[in-house]
Amino acid sequence: MEDKTNTDISTDATPIIDYKGVDILRNEHVVLKDVTFNIMPGEMVYLVGRVGSGKSSLLKTLYGEVPVRTGEARIFDYDLRNLRRRDIPYLRRRIGIVFQDFQLLMDRTAYANLEFVLEATGWKDREAREERIDKVLKEVGMATKAHKMPHELSGGEQQRIVIARALLNEPTLILADEPTGNLDPTTSEQIMTHLYEVTRNTDTAVIMATHNMTMLDTFPGRTLRCDGKKLI
Repeated sequence: MEDKTNTDISTDATPIIDYKGVDILRNEHVVLKDVTFNIMPGEMVYLVGRVGSGKSSLLKTLYGEVPVRTGEARIFDYDLRNLRRRDIPYLRRRIGIVFQDFQLLMDRTAYANLEFVLEATGWKDREAREERIDKVLKEVGMATKAHKMPHELSGGEQQRIVIARALLNEPTLILADEPTGNLDPTTSEQIMTHLYEVTRNTDTAVIMATHNMTMLDTFPGRTLRCDGKKLI
């Protein structure tokens, strides 16, 4: 596949993420120090490193789960150093999150899981919700499984629903935390193909934390490594 490298992105583009000299702390312990990086629209970025190296903590700063107290940290038009609690829901509407453990609501259908997100993010028109849900389910190849409960779906099918959920609000950024960690190789490649095509066909950037280094050969992108409390 063709790699859309930094040189393919307009020099006039504004970074959607811009960190300078940020220390990331969990329970008052520094997990990453002096973090400096930026992400441009439409980039595919891999976040790699050992378990406990700070990958998930870094991702959590991006959607306000872990506060930023040092350096400069901006995402979209939000200053994460001064992020107000009331602004966090609006920030998160612009981010699609793909969790490894799915975090689907087990007491409702795949369709109802998606509708719950749209209702929670201000979609009041029922027909508009139906149209959007139908569209994202088709995009991930799950249009015929909308009526299924999560326990009736395979792991790969549940992950497709999670990706559909992440796409609902046409996010500027998708964060994927080990999205293929529990999947077989064939399903993993299908999931990766979809995430990769998002960056090829839109200005949406994807940051994916992963241990699967073989994916980088098939789906090239920029790599950030967490190592020794540094982001390299």
